[in-house]
Amino acid sequence: MKRVETLITGVYARVSSSKQREEKTIESQVASLSKYAQEQGYRVASDYIFRDDGYSGSVLVRPGLERLRDLGSEGQLDVILIYSPDRLSRKYAYQVLLLEEFNRNGVEVVFINSPQATTPEEALLLQFQGMISEYERAQITERSRRGKKHKAKCGLVNALSKAPYGYRYIKKGESTCATYEVVEREAETVREIYRLYAEELLSLGAIARYLGEQGVPTRTGKKKWSSQTIYNMIKNPAYKGTACYGKTERTVSQRINRTTRRKGGFPKRASSRPCNPKEWIEIPVPCIVSAETFALAAERLKRNKRQSARNTKVFTLLQGFLVCKECGYSLYKSISGKNKYYRCLGSDNNRFPDGRVCNSHPIRQDYLDELIWENIIGFLDNPLLIGEELERRRQEVLNSKPTQMRRETLKNETARATEAMKKLLDAYQEGLVELDELRSRMAVLKKRTSKLNSELQSLEAKVIEQRYFMELSLKIEDFSKSLRASAKSLGVLERRKILKLVVKDVLVGEEEITIRHSIPLAGAIGENTKSYQVCKGHQSD
Repeated sequence: MKRVETLITGVYARVSSSKQREEKTIESQVASLSKYAQEQGYRVASDYIFRDDGYSGSVLVRPGLERLRDLGSEGQLDVILIYSPDRLSRKYAYQVLLLEEFNRNGVEVVFINSPQATTPEEALLLQFQGMISEYERAQITERSRRGKKHKAKCGLVNALSKAPYGYRYIKKGESTCATYEVVEREAETVREIYRLYAEELLSLGAIARYLGEQGVPTRTGKKKWSSQTIYNMIKNPAYKGTACYGKTERTVSQRINRTTRRKGGFPKRASSRPCNPKEWIEIPVPCIVSAETFALAAERLKRNKRQSARNTKVFTLLQGFLVCKECGYSLYKSISGKNKYYRCLGSDNNRFPDGRVCNSHPIRQDYLDELIWENIIGFLDNPLLIGEELERRRQEVLNSKPTQMRRETLKNETARATEAMKKLLDAYQEGLVELDELRSRMAVLKKRTSKLNSELQSLEAKVIEQRYFMELSLKIEDFSKSLRASAKSLGVLERRKILKLVVKDVLVGEEEITIRHSIPLAGAIGENTKSYQVCKGHQSD
């Protein structure tokens, strides 16, 4: 049996609500897990403590859990300590999926607040706990939804959790219901916004700049207003006296913005999307603007949306791929005179309270499109570059500290098993062990030695076999030949499809441009293989 202190141990903790995140309850989980590890003799490195702070247990895409699963599949983990099964997932099906995956990779999962499944009865009890946890979550969510919907149908403000700008939310008392109270100072600002938009015909951006120049603070105390805030206020029916419940519904966002990109590219929590206005439930509240003014503003919003230049749907080659290397914001298409440019969002003064946060300059769209497209064609013409990069990443994995530790542990255990077999043979020759005992004990030692050698060979083997390189190279060579023949005749949409297959994003700096390629091995070789990124710098003109 392996000694506990030689096992590579990881710790996983998770909380979902913002309140738990603010109260730092995840630290109490980590403290309990660390204490348990110390008492049981497990050694946990600081970089093997994984946290998912503010992530729902009903989804599998969590940064900490993803890194934990990657380490398990690479053979760099022996034990995972988790506080309870519902911290791993709130869905029983997900619990079973993850536990089977870890078990298949030889990783033991230990729940310190749950009995270990060493017998069929304990395994059944663990399954019951997972099902009860999922049932409790579904029950709480459904009761809350039904309760809020019933209150909304009764016309109670209690169904609304907060009040928009211009109102103050008064919580319910022992004998009173929750209400909206008009904040007169903010209400005047709301009336001014509607007047400027519906009567003076100012644009949303112009209204935002006007409020900033007048020194009017936002609800959060910021000095500058955004066009999106003004837009949301103008279309909010609460200002005409009918706040609405059920305007949005929860959904998992797949959009990767600047914030999620810096956190590993994972959406942190479920977001919301608009529902059908016919399904909204109206709740009467004090009005700030008249129904006629609200209708006039709504009509202008509808007309502007219909006439917006965005409805042309003319895509550029790199639209959605460009990221500023200096500040992390995306680049958008901009027109100045007869020329078109890519411009960083962070370089716009009107988007930020203290002005622009990035000093990058716009880049000609046609120059950059042609430069990147030529680079992609050249990249596809050189499939050996992919093999070199994957080999470099394989060496990084093999030379990492956890892998080296695991390799040394396997070698030591193999040596001890071999030595035990020699001693057993010596004991049989001396007449200290009977033949039946020799056969039974020798079979166990041979099986153990075979398993250790197999694991050691698997660890020493290449992460990606040479035949995968050959297959991938042949596929890319065939694809490149057909691509070169029709490269000049391809339209923008066809070129974008190719970019989506091989490019993750393009980092644009002042002196260089970095193309981050994503090589889809799963589609070219087999569904169980992984995808890798290859980074290549290119000097800009």
